[in-house]
Amino acid sequence: MMRLAVVGNPGNRRVALFAAAVARAGLPAPAVYPWHSVLSGGPVPGVGETVRIDSPGEDAEVDRLLRGAATAAAPGEIVGGSAAYAGLSVALDRIASGGGRLLNPPGDILTMSDKRRCHALLHEAGIPVPPALPPIDGYASLRAAMRASGWARVFVKPAHGSSASGVLAMAVAGSRIQATTSVETGDDGRLYNNLRVRRYEDEATIARIVDRLAPDGLHVERWYPKASLGDRVFDLRVLAIAGSPSHVVARAGRTPLTNLHLGNSRGDVAAVRAAAGPKAWAEAMATCAAVAECFPGSLHVGVDLMFRSGWRGHAVAEVNAFGDLLVGLDTYDAEVAALDRWAGACVS
Repeated sequence: MMRLAVVGNPGNRRVALFAAAVARAGLPAPAVYPWHSVLSGGPVPGVGETVRIDSPGEDAEVDRLLRGAATAAAPGEIVGGSAAYAGLSVALDRIASGGGRLLNPPGDILTMSDKRRCHALLHEAGIPVPPALPPIDGYASLRAAMRASGWARVFVKPAHGSSASGVLAMAVAGSRIQATTSVETGDDGRLYNNLRVRRYEDEATIARIVDRLAPDGLHVERWYPKASLGDRVFDLRVLAIAGSPSHVVARAGRTPLTNLHLGNSRGDVAAVRAAAGPKAWAEAMATCAAVAECFPGSLHVGVDLMFRSGWRGHAVAEVNAFGDLLVGLDTYDAEVAALDRWAGACVS
């Protein structure tokens, strides 16, 4: 019988939901290797274990260890993305050295966790993605690159961010500028996530935010006009398991940032599918399957997919290594059900 293990944060709902799915399948409970222990030199999964690597997020001490920082970040603080990414890379190498069979290998996780690398991989594979600007190092170079490209609207994304952390949807019209974002500027000059999406129209403030984010790396894409249903724009989170799209959530909102935790709502997937039509829907799901093919070692891949306004095509916004937490759907049960054939297919 397969011996399962999970690297995660004990008590986190991700680990609990996976363990519950394993129990429903009649399998022995997975061994849990805490991220805190792994990052502190503790044991890692070994030979004979089939290993799920789960998100290290939602734990302030784990975040501190990943960043190699002396103190934990303040609640909601946006800080140290590049340092956390470097720490994750070291930790993943250590997990891989244990000899377990990994359901999501380090190379896949690291590529999906770097928006620049992921965008380049998808583009090279012929997958539709919004065009991107060359590397920028701050607000001045961002504006210069926008002028050179003739782009008036862009999405500015921290290279290693998630959950819309630090993302700005920026639009320029003559001397006017506007940035829609969940970023809040603190009196101490630091940046924080806030669940309330806001709009900044003061260029000096927007410039300070971009310049504060830039040292950790930025990825800038041309604004992709999303399709809408009613008075809300939307995108889709499509979960591909064992290479096939299996679960879909529509995320609908009145701002360009549609993440559900920002006060947005789940849309009607059936209504989206009907509005897109059979051909466009099938093409979009084929794109999600093609994305999964770019990460052949990963049991599951979360794809953020956008239909274009007027249903004129689609594009992939991001790919998520830990994108299977879709509350209310049986994602973990489906992953456990796919384990035998997936592990067999991945034997080298």
